[in-house]
Amino acid sequence: MVYRDDYFIRYSISVSAVVLRAWITHRYSGGDLNVKWEENLLHAVATNYTLLTAVPPFERPFKDHQVCLEWNMDYIWNLRANKIPQCPLENAVFLFADVATLLGFLYASSGENTGIVKKFPRFQNRELEATRRQRIDYPVFTVSLWLYLLHYCKANLCGILYFVDSSEMYGTPSIFLTEEGHLHIQMHLVKGEDLAVKTKFTVPLKEWFRLDISFNGGQIVVTTSIGQDLKSYHNQTISFREDFYYNDTSGYFIIGGSRYVAGIEGFFGPLKYYRLRTLPPAQIFNPLLEKQLAEQIKLYYERCAEVQEIVSVYASTVQQGGGRQEACDLQNSYLDLKRKYGSPSTCRAFPWERKLKDNHPSLFQALLEMDLLTVPRNQNESVLEIGGRIFEKAVKRLSSVDGLHQISSVIPFLMDSSCCGYHKASYYLAVFYETGLNVPRDQPQGMLYSLVGGQGSERLSSMNLGYKHYQGIDNYPLDWELSYAYYSNIATKTPLDQHTLQGDQAYVETIRLKDDEILKVQTKEDGDVFMWLKHEATRGNAAAQQRLAQMLFWGQQGVAKNPEAAIEWYAKGALETEDPALIYDYAIVLFKGQGVKKNRRLALELMQKAASKGLHQAVNGLGWYYHKFKKNYAKAATYWLKAEEMGNPDASYNLGVLYLDGIFPGVPGRNQTLAGEYFHKAAQGGHIEGTLWCSLYYITGNLETFPRDPEKAVVWAKHVAEKNGYLGHVIRKGLNAYLEGSWHEALLYYVLAAETGIEVSQTNLAHICEERPDLAEGYLGVNCIWRYYNFSVFQIDAPSFAYLKMGDLYYYGHQNQSQDLELSVQMYAQAALDGDSQGFFNLALLIEEGAIIPHHILDFLEIDPTIHSNNISILQELYERCWTHSTEESFSPCALAWLYLHLRLIWGAVLHSALIYFLGTFLLSVLIAWTVQYFQSVSASSSRPTPAGASPNSTAPIASPAVTPAADASAQDQPTVTNNPEPRG
Repeated sequence: MVYRDDYFIRYSISVSAVVLRAWITHRYSGGDLNVKWEENLLHAVATNYTLLTAVPPFERPFKDHQVCLEWNMDYIWNLRANKIPQCPLENAVFLFADVATLLGFLYASSGENTGIVKKFPRFQNRELEATRRQRIDYPVFTVSLWLYLLHYCKANLCGILYFVDSSEMYGTPSIFLTEEGHLHIQMHLVKGEDLAVKTKFTVPLKEWFRLDISFNGGQIVVTTSIGQDLKSYHNQTISFREDFYYNDTSGYFIIGGSRYVAGIEGFFGPLKYYRLRTLPPAQIFNPLLEKQLAEQIKLYYERCAEVQEIVSVYASTVQQGGGRQEACDLQNSYLDLKRKYGSPSTCRAFPWERKLKDNHPSLFQALLEMDLLTVPRNQNESVLEIGGRIFEKAVKRLSSVDGLHQISSVIPFLMDSSCCGYHKASYYLAVFYETGLNVPRDQPQGMLYSLVGGQGSERLSSMNLGYKHYQGIDNYPLDWELSYAYYSNIATKTPLDQHTLQGDQAYVETIRLKDDEILKVQTKEDGDVFMWLKHEATRGNAAAQQRLAQMLFWGQQGVAKNPEAAIEWYAKGALETEDPALIYDYAIVLFKGQGVKKNRRLALELMQKAASKGLHQAVNGLGWYYHKFKKNYAKAATYWLKAEEMGNPDASYNLGVLYLDGIFPGVPGRNQTLAGEYFHKAAQGGHIEGTLWCSLYYITGNLETFPRDPEKAVVWAKHVAEKNGYLGHVIRKGLNAYLEGSWHEALLYYVLAAETGIEVSQTNLAHICEERPDLAEGYLGVNCIWRYYNFSVFQIDAPSFAYLKMGDLYYYGHQNQSQDLELSVQMYAQAALDGDSQGFFNLALLIEEGAIIPHHILDFLEIDPTIHSNNISILQELYERCWTHSTEESFSPCALAWLYLHLRLIWGAVLHSALIYFLGTFLLSVLIAWTVQYFQSVSASSSRPTPAGASPNSTAPIASPAVTPAADASAQDQPTVTNNPEPRG
């Protein structure tokens, strides 16, 4: 602290400011010397402090070490002695080093309990970090963000931007929206309490505005600006005399919703955070990016307000005049004469202007064809119901034999349905425009409807947004925190959707269209597989009963979901057989009352019976019973520990819940570390809720055992979201259409599923495009095969055949894509690493064609570095691995290639040996001697006269094959191969 840095003192302590504090406490309340000063300060009756001037690091004197350095060392040190160190990661310029972009793209907030999580580390620059620490009790910072609000908060408070500290408590700053449209700003005080204030003004609705909030000690300035010129809408200054506690590295920021509070309903725009400065609005640089998209959002909701008003008034008028309309429909001679000669009927009089009808022809057409007397009378419910009916009408046309031809004609109906709040239509529109499915490709329009669908909490739209931000494709910026916000929204709904069993849901199954064996066992209620299972189940086959019940309960293997029929089979199996799995399943059904009246007593008896047979699920179920119904946590923990030892992931999760809630027997308080360990173990066993908790821990980084890792958080949340039953329903419809030969419908549903980012649908769609290139080229505005195989290889656990396909596409080139041998090698190597023999085979063929495999690829394949320079050795290794990984029982191409290589090596060795010279010399001598003798005998015979009429008895010369000279053979370094087959996928 006294001297400057020099050759010996490398890191002297840098002090920007010294704070001298003084406080007064009661004698018996805070005089313990073992208590930290922060705790004493909290109980102080009076406090004060002053700032002492510190000597800057570069104004301190050098210390005389009385040591002489060598000339060169002294010279080098003096060159950099007066240079001020700067951190390149913090832009090297102090003026901009504290600026952080929390959000750079539009975020659709659905008003639910999910949002974007951001976390800040300490500054690496010592000066910046010292300034930040100095201002922990005197915050100086500015927040600027863009908002588009659809509604004010429907609860007490809705999250906009707030800080959550390491103790899971709100910190400074915390900004919320109220029911009336005011801003609720909350701060955490140094003394441990919280303070909040509400603005006098309200924020605008359905208008993009910028919210700027700056803190300067106890003074808060709040400004809202609208319009292109950012004309000030409202401004308010609020002053406090309290000391705010502000440490933005001791927790994390949340944009939108979280498990503590729901988010706003609307859209977030760019969000800038100046960590160490307070700025007036005029000096804040935070323009509204994506202006075209933001303007489209505004125009969309303006149009939709008009559509909703038309639908609402129309439905209300029809319902109010329902009785009169029935009178209009009566038939008798008097009424016929009245209709013919009397005044026109006024049963349906709607206050529409002609211009309004011209603007919405499809909407009026749909309304006229619809029976509106059966829709709910509640305005919001009736508009949503009508939107759903319009959507079903459009989908029915799309599901016809030539459904893809109908897309352009159904788009107006889908737009009207979307405006009514039925956002399945929004997702259809997003996919149509993003892929150019029989419409001109329009990515801004696709983004618009994807964001609108995400804001409306449409599951497939949210997954689409999450996937695009996860990969950074289709002009969506790469942003893992933003991706997590979308994926976690659907992931949290997935277990709830599975438990409710409502809506269009089906079990998500990994069924590949390339796998003929799996396709053969797909069935329906009248299919052979189902009928055989039903026959076996009727005979009392427990395995058939369980499989049949599962198929009906979850809608698996092509069978329509029928929980009532499934429960009948569960009951029959549980009561007639001794199969513990069936007994357990039926007990759960009775406990929860799913499709049957609850019967806790019988359920407990069945659960105990299944547990006595050693079924670990039933042992866990007994723990659940004592936890939920008896509140006997000790007994619940005993059962769960036993089940956990038996390998039950549900038990691991339940033990984690006990630790998280602080009710584990004999353990005082909460223990999040142990809870996290049990959740992680449950997640590894496939437990959905355990996976969700792990994902949350990875995104927040608040547990030491779960260091912050946004990418891993996205992967875990994506894994759960892709089990959602509504996605499974779309995949099942595509599979059924494919099995029935309905190509248009199959392509439609697989495109819808593939754009959510689920790998199995992407590879299946690429397979359909390979089978029917006419459909792909005629209806899709993207290169289908390339796009979806390419998407699939970037997925976790992508199939090896996808790598082979991409390797082939890179090797040969595809449509507008040029050849790329290096990427082709990488794809084949990845397939080989996954254990696919074809990958090894293709790499070997590339070497035989003269390609050079980079050393890092060979290291990737764990090939001995000592043989990297020897192509023959590499070929031997690749063919041997190819043969080892081959699944063919007879001689495979790998085995034949390996055999052929060794035959060539043997022949090459023979050609290079000394024996060949001896044999060559000997044979050549024999040939010369025979030739000389032959010509001598011919000349001798020709000298004798030949009898008349006799033909000469001469032997015709025999043509011998050309023999490669031994010198040529020995000059070759290695045998060459001609006419090699090209790599194939």
